[in-house]
Amino acid sequence: MAEINPNEEPVIEIKDLYKSFGDLHVLQGVNLRVDKGENVVVLGRSGTGKSVLIKIIAGLLKQDSGMCNMLGREVAELNQKELTDIRLKIGFSFQNSALYDSMTVRENLEFPLVRHVKNLSKAEINEQVEYVLDAVGLLQTINQVPSELSGGQRKRIGIARTLILKPEIMLYDEPTAGLDPITCLEINELINEVKEKYHTSSIIITHDLTCARETGDRIAMLLDGKFLRQGTFEEVFATDEERIKSFYDYNFIQ
Repeated sequence: MAEINPNEEPVIEIKDLYKSFGDLHVLQGVNLRVDKGENVVVLGRSGTGKSVLIKIIAGLLKQDSGMCNMLGREVAELNQKELTDIRLKIGFSFQNSALYDSMTVRENLEFPLVRHVKNLSKAEINEQVEYVLDAVGLLQTINQVPSELSGGQRKRIGIARTLILKPEIMLYDEPTAGLDPITCLEINELINEVKEKYHTSSIIITHDLTCARETGDRIAMLLDGKFLRQGTFEEVFATDEERIKSFYDYNFIQ
């Protein structure tokens, strides 16, 4: 299995997590840890609970039982101010990029800085906006609005907006969904570049096996409310377990 350092405190640790909605049992004893500087891919079919898990990590949902610890804090026990403070250390890359259509790219990136970082001069704000835009390769779009951009460009701008607050943790929700194969490869490269340049730890929610293979230091395969296998990409799929084999055979693109 993929190597884990037992002496280092994980940035995210989940133990025996359960979550149901009425008679629908979505998470049934989930265990996961993410170490500092690690990209962990949560892989599974649509409707298997991947998005529910990420919402619990972000404090948007509460588990029925079990532990979800982030940066040394139990998320479910945080009050609203503490939750707001810890969320500032997390970058969310939403599936739809979550940009404000009425704002230019510059204004979209300025917004979190103006809202959360006090006493920055206009020059300092501009410098940080240009830095993150350059980091995602889209400095030339600074005065455009989201409707003028491609899906891949909007995804990159969404990632840039999360990076502007220098997060410790990145949460990517289906980062390659709806993108063409070439753009998917570019987003995969960007996820790896973000880890190297910003020293982030990440959870990447996906059902895209190419994304999983290219970005994951470790893969956690979610099936029937539990992580059925965890390890490197090769370790997870080196199995005769029929559900995992069929997922691989149906989804994988050479």
